[in-house]
Amino acid sequence: MFWIEGLALIVIWLSFWSLIPRDEWWFRGADFPRLQLLALGAIAWLLLMFWPAPWALSRSVILLLLMAAIAYQLKMVLPYTFLWKKQVKQVTEAELNPEQQISILVSNVLTPNTQYHLLLEQVQKYQPDLLLTLETDQTWQNALSSIEADYPYRVPVPLDNLYGMHLYSRLPLRDTEVKFILSDEIPSIHTTVQLRSGNLVKLYCLHPKPPSPTEAKDSTLRDAELLIVGDQIKDLDESCIVMGDLNDVAWSRTTRLFQRISGLLDPRVGRKYINTFHADYKFLRWSLDHIFHSTDFALVHMERVTHVGSDHFPVYVVLQTGRAFEHVQESLTQTDDDEAEAQEAIQEGIEKAEREEKPVTDEIAQDYKP
Repeated sequence: MFWIEGLALIVIWLSFWSLIPRDEWWFRGADFPRLQLLALGAIAWLLLMFWPAPWALSRSVILLLLMAAIAYQLKMVLPYTFLWKKQVKQVTEAELNPEQQISILVSNVLTPNTQYHLLLEQVQKYQPDLLLTLETDQTWQNALSSIEADYPYRVPVPLDNLYGMHLYSRLPLRDTEVKFILSDEIPSIHTTVQLRSGNLVKLYCLHPKPPSPTEAKDSTLRDAELLIVGDQIKDLDESCIVMGDLNDVAWSRTTRLFQRISGLLDPRVGRKYINTFHADYKFLRWSLDHIFHSTDFALVHMERVTHVGSDHFPVYVVLQTGRAFEHVQESLTQTDDDEAEAQEAIQEGIEKAEREEKPVTDEIAQDYKP
């Protein structure tokens, strides 16, 4: 009986530990395994309820706390199931218009991964309009050179620090910049893509550092980078897509705040999890790779792509733009408290970058401008 109560107490502790508003990785890490905690909590609840042992006060108290923890985890993860209202409309067969569509494949390739052919096979299979690769260095750039004839518009940022990225596009790109928002080690791609219909779409490709004992000791810079982009987007009256490995889960406090600040939608809400990491461990997976978009886009297709030798699965999404979708889709409501929280997080990130990071100069940004 002690081990059952111990399992329940672990679930209770980790569930409410994540409520502590701290940025250190040992707090923020509790945001990630919510599905796993929910499963363990359900097992512990069943065992507590039906284990043939005398009831004691401690068992009753633990059971009540466990039920509260399970309810909290359900609140966080249920929006990403079919039980929830869809945030993004599904494009019907009658509404399909290829000229207004854009297909996207996002893949964190894992720099040491040498199974280049696996990603190339998926590119050949899906023929995406945009391919965003993350953790790509010069070796990966050379390995992907065979697709360059099909992708005449490219933004290469080969780096050896696990934060290189490459954007390949069949569609014209304009006003392209590679920016180093808070660190001269972490690039992001900012550009505009022209759809076949002529519509222009702003693109933001991101890959901030995760809070972990081997990367960043806290989530301050990651959160600030995402919110800085969200703060820029909220003032735009343009079609917009944010994509990449955000090293944060869809249900985290920061990601949900980003959605409210930016006004962007998540096509996973009301549908399914797209758990992309860790590809090698079936029961330790969560959603790190994301594609958010403005309210004028609706969903044509979305799926997690097969294993490409990385610790991440790629994700493939097809979106279609149209003013009709904008009239029936609503972004999340932003409050004054959201704005204050976002600005505070942004300011903390800027101060931390100035204190700990090398200053990002115009010359560095210019070196990487295509």
